[in-house]
Amino acid sequence: MFGLSVDVGVDLGTANTKVYVKGKGVVIREPSVVAMDTDTRKVLAVGEDARRMIGRTPGSITAVRPLKDGVIADYDITETMLRHFLAKACGRHTFIRPRVVICVPSGVTGVERRAVLEAAMQAGARQTYLIEEPMAAALGAGLDISEPSGNMVVDIGGGTTDIAVISLSGIVVTESRRVGGDKFDEAIIRYIKKVYNLMIGERTAEDIKIQIGSAYPEGDGLTAEIRGRDLVTGLPRTIKFTSAETFQALAEPIAEIIEGVRGVLERTPPELAADIVDKGIVCTGGGSLLSGLTNLLADETGIPVQVADDPMSCVVLGTGKILDAMDRFRESVVVATRSV
Repeated sequence: MFGLSVDVGVDLGTANTKVYVKGKGVVIREPSVVAMDTDTRKVLAVGEDARRMIGRTPGSITAVRPLKDGVIADYDITETMLRHFLAKACGRHTFIRPRVVICVPSGVTGVERRAVLEAAMQAGARQTYLIEEPMAAALGAGLDISEPSGNMVVDIGGGTTDIAVISLSGIVVTESRRVGGDKFDEAIIRYIKKVYNLMIGERTAEDIKIQIGSAYPEGDGLTAEIRGRDLVTGLPRTIKFTSAETFQALAEPIAEIIEGVRGVLERTPPELAADIVDKGIVCTGGGSLLSGLTNLLADETGIPVQVADDPMSCVVLGTGKILDAMDRFRESVVVATRSV
């Protein structure tokens, strides 16, 4: 129908960017990081190559994450990163400008939406559609959102947690909290600094979260050796850190997510709430993989909670489903569009 057009779906995440190409599937999964020379503003690396430089670069090179809390913090660098990923996904020598579907958190402002649209167009898109992340996550998780029945999705990403109740291909109740995997990492860094007088980097905090992080008080009985810089002596030091301590460190951001879920449930119409009790809550996003988090959510809400298959890919797979049936979803799912 679109001739030689290339259709691309982008999950432009705070922590990771994933790109779906129609007919090929997910072709890119890379960190949302750009390494650049601070003196010349020249881009040196994008994605995984740039991530490896975080905390390990000389003074003139800095590794930048251009998205913060799910929205664009540095417009120019976001455009550069998006251009790089689109070229990589479509082929650098193609002369065809792609049609692009990009996800945004459900709580973004009109200005933030326009920034994403503008960045995509400047990066080479012919036509850009924006959809809300919980809608894409629900589609990617395999939920039938077209029925007059309540579906509840909790998408815990790097910068935001999007909570939504969806029925008849529309969002009935939604809440977006600027808390996610990044806030988990920051909480671990703060806790270790406060309790052990030890400074650790972002990558170390992320490794702790993935390896021994726990949302339950007793943790999983796991320990890890953590290396960092002693704030008193200035010398390297190693400590043993337990999963029970990660629970204490993560208590505040986890409480905020639970509060958001409860808030959405309280505002959900009774008929749809009854559907959710029957079907349960579906969690997507990398943050949902934190050990014990779904069990804690189930305990706090009294509703069964399950993690979607391949939760980290749900949003980008949802963009793929929208590309496959754009005519069906155009009216109900697309929240903003821009063409050249």
